[in-house]
Amino acid sequence: MENNAASKRVVIAGGSGFLGVSLARHLSDAGASVVILSRNRPAVTGPWRHATWDARTLGDWRGELDGADGLVNLVGRSVDCVKTPEHQDEILRSRVEATGALGQAMRAIDSPPPVWVQMSTAHIYGDPPSLICTEDSTFGCGFAPMVGKAWEEAFDQAALPSQRKVILRTSFVIGRDRGAGGGALARLKWLARFGLGGKVGSGAQGMSWIHELDMNRLFERGLYDSTMQGAYIATAPQPVAQVEFMRALRQVMNMPIGLPAFAWMVRLGAPLVLRTDSELALYGRYVVSKRLAAEGFEFRFGELRDALDDLCGEGEKAGSRG
Repeated sequence: MENNAASKRVVIAGGSGFLGVSLARHLSDAGASVVILSRNRPAVTGPWRHATWDARTLGDWRGELDGADGLVNLVGRSVDCVKTPEHQDEILRSRVEATGALGQAMRAIDSPPPVWVQMSTAHIYGDPPSLICTEDSTFGCGFAPMVGKAWEEAFDQAALPSQRKVILRTSFVIGRDRGAGGGALARLKWLARFGLGGKVGSGAQGMSWIHELDMNRLFERGLYDSTMQGAYIATAPQPVAQVEFMRALRQVMNMPIGLPAFAWMVRLGAPLVLRTDSELALYGRYVVSKRLAAEGFEFRFGELRDALDDLCGEGEKAGSRG
């Protein structure tokens, strides 16, 4: 159940990108007073304040947390990059150090926020080819699961014992470009528009997705619903294979052609042409939240076609519903 955000003050750490701006607008529209805490100002203006920090060390920015009603932490270097040793180090340190700095700030103010909603990643489960993972599933092995585990461990150490703690393990958030980037969907739409939105590799790799409106509603629920605590998978209840996702996207975009990309082509082309990691396209996971289902959370967009129609079809022409 989502509670009234009116008169609440919420700090969004790392809120200058696609997901943060979407959430800031959603909470502001619901009546909350929002502060975006980031290194740089968001590329778009909106009904929020901005405060600068370096995401590593304690500073005057800690005053933004004093008396706040809630904190959402989204800080982390994008994984949409070539995984050089330097980039891998930045991906890990950006998450752990920022979370630790927020924990230090909590202990340096008089009235810390009573709830901390922490973003994590569904990559923590690794890349099982066909297994459907829930919150009870075993964590995977490799770099991405290691980052997820280190991020959540840093959060457990940073949060105060008195705080209500919520972890949202996100996957592929699909949404609109509101001037701060359009997330991964923007790239997939570009590929589909040029006839390249076909099967990648085997095409069987899982794509666990969530519409930005439902993602924002989960953040909102985490902030205001006192019964919500612990770790949740934050994805829609109907994950699909990569080949099915791209077929649905092409249909919504009225693109009849989607050329396939063999695995060797992706391994060569992703770092050279798209400047990203080939594993993001070749591997995936099917994750479903058992906890949200048990607690009765109702997704506005539970089916992929409905979500894509809203974001890329007739709904895109009408504008956002959330």
